[in-house]
Amino acid sequence: MVLSMSASSSMHGGLFGSLVPVRRRHFKLMRDTGLRFGMHRQNLQHDYERLLPYISQVKPQGWRNVRANVGWPFKGNNQGLDANSERSESANEDILMFFFQLDLGTRVQYALNLDQYDIAKQLREKLAEVEEEIIRQQQIKRGSTSKGEAQDMAITILRLRAEQQAAIESENYNLAAQLRDEISKLEAESLAATVKAQAYENIQYKFRLGQKVRHKTFGYRAVICGMDPVCCESKTWMETANVDKLSRGPDQPFYQVLVDVYMDPNLLVAYVAEENLLAPEQPDMERFDHPYASFLFYGADAAGDFIPIKQLREKYNRPRHEIPYDSEDEPEGENV
Repeated sequence: MVLSMSASSSMHGGLFGSLVPVRRRHFKLMRDTGLRFGMHRQNLQHDYERLLPYISQVKPQGWRNVRANVGWPFKGNNQGLDANSERSESANEDILMFFFQLDLGTRVQYALNLDQYDIAKQLREKLAEVEEEIIRQQQIKRGSTSKGEAQDMAITILRLRAEQQAAIESENYNLAAQLRDEISKLEAESLAATVKAQAYENIQYKFRLGQKVRHKTFGYRAVICGMDPVCCESKTWMETANVDKLSRGPDQPFYQVLVDVYMDPNLLVAYVAEENLLAPEQPDMERFDHPYASFLFYGADAAGDFIPIKQLREKYNRPRHEIPYDSEDEPEGENV
C-alpha cells in the first residue's frame, strides 16, 4: 500500500485548518462519498458556496491548507457479503453536516473578531439553518418527535373509541369493526413510538466515543464516532446488511465508525451493530488514518483511543473519557 499524507493543522477547538483553501475538495468529497442532500440542504450548500468569496476576507493568520494524496494498489474483496454491506451514506452525511456546523461557527467568530459584521450576520443566519436541520434530524432519530406522535395518536384513539361506541349504539357494526381495526393499528404504532423514545433514555452503550474497535466478522480496525440505541437506518439498508440475521436484531445499539483506510480504502463510514464490534485486549497504539479524524478528535490518550472534541460529546450527551499518560514517563523537570 502506498499512503502519503501531509497535514498541517491546529489540533484544538474542533476544527483543523481552513475550509477556504480546501472548500472545493470539501464539497467534492461530499459528492464522491455518495452524499445526497434534500432540497433544503442543497440550498444550504449553495448559499454557503455563494458566501465563500466573502468568507475568504476573514481568513485568520496561521491557518494552513490540508493536503492528502493517497494511492491504493489493491481493491476491496467483494465476494459475497462484505464490509461494504454496512457502508452508511446517512452516517457519512451526518458527520459532514456536523463538520459544516463547526466550520460555520468558527467563521462567525473570526468575522466578529475582525469586525466583519455583515459577513458574520450572513454566516450566522446560515449557521442557524444548519443547526435547525441537524436538530430536526436528531429528533427524528432519537425519538423526541416520537413522544409527540404518541400523544397525538393517543388523542386520535380516544376520538375513534368514542365513534366506535356511537356506531355500536346505533347498531352500525360494519363501521364499528372498521374503527376497531384502525384503533388496533394506531395502538401498535403508538407503542412502537413510545418504546423508541424510551430507548434513548435507558440505553447502556458498551463502547465509547473515540474508542478503537475491531469488526468481529470483517476484521477491520475502526473508531467510534457516533451511536444510536437501536438501528436507525432504512429497511433497505437493513436488508442489505442482514440485520435480521443478527442474534440481537435491530433493537441493539448501532455505532457510526470511521474505518482505517489502511485496512479498507473502499469503506469510509460504516454503521455497525454492537454485537459485531470487539474492543482490543491490549491498548491499540498503531497508527490510524482517516480523513475525518482530525476534526472529530483532539488526539489520542495513553490507551491509543481518540479523545472526542467537546461538540461531539455534547451531540451524543457522552462524558469525557480519557486515560492520562503516566507522569513517570514524562521527562524530569517538565511541566504537565
